[in-house]
Amino acid sequence: MALETLPDLSSEYALTDEQIESFRRDGHVLLRGVCSADEIAAYRPVIADATLRLNTQHLPLEQRSTYGKAFLQVGHISEKDARVKEFVLARRFAQISARLLGVSGVRLYHDQALFKEGSGGYTPWHQDQYYWPLDTDKTVTMWMPLIDITPDMGPMVFASGSYREGHLAPLAISDESEDYFDRLVREQGWSTTDPPFMAAGDATFHTGWTLHRAAPNTTGKIREVMTVIYFADGTRISAINAGNEGDLRALLPDLEEGDLAEGPRTPLLYHE
Repeated sequence: MALETLPDLSSEYALTDEQIESFRRDGHVLLRGVCSADEIAAYRPVIADATLRLNTQHLPLEQRSTYGKAFLQVGHISEKDARVKEFVLARRFAQISARLLGVSGVRLYHDQALFKEGSGGYTPWHQDQYYWPLDTDKTVTMWMPLIDITPDMGPMVFASGSYREGHLAPLAISDESEDYFDRLVREQGWSTTDPPFMAAGDATFHTGWTLHRAAPNTTGKIREVMTVIYFADGTRISAINAGNEGDLRALLPDLEEGDLAEGPRTPLLYHE
């Protein structure tokens, strides 16, 4: 598909005050119809083609770790495919993120496709921001299915309100994080969402510290999802540790704690 045939995604989404309030209360929100059926039908083959072409995971499921069984993960696709870049840099998504966070502008952190194969394993409980060297709680991930997904395909489940506690434990996505955070969710009494049906073009938005997981995909169909992560413009680099140093050196090289988190790989995508 030629680049010029892709739909423009700069128009505003009609975000309501109730949706903003829900996001700020719970640390996550499900928004319907962020992309129209026609828009997602145009972008789906572009993203799916790039994901399967760039995927480097070729081991059978039974030979992978828990993390490897969770999904085929391809990061920074927008840097490798100009057509996917049109989707990732969309003003509409960035504007939603800025309004949910209550900030005047947001930058791209990174993008990644997460395709959970048929019979793919569970995604353990985790906090995304464990990996991010960002000294702010104004971060958000958009998680958008490219096809209709049913509850048995492994959509996202969130622990509502968990983000208010910030960094909960120095745990990467693993069996250990699943066990630790599952116990913590029960101890703290955080309510968890039911896995929803999501139409292609619906999207969840969740903060970087919101605990979340996904069940296995028990169908024979690939769960095709694209994610884009944003953070508030003006954010500075946080203290560096074993969890976030890799992202710092990859995305914001030559920066140190206290520096403004700005660079060519983290462009400003929206500003009021």
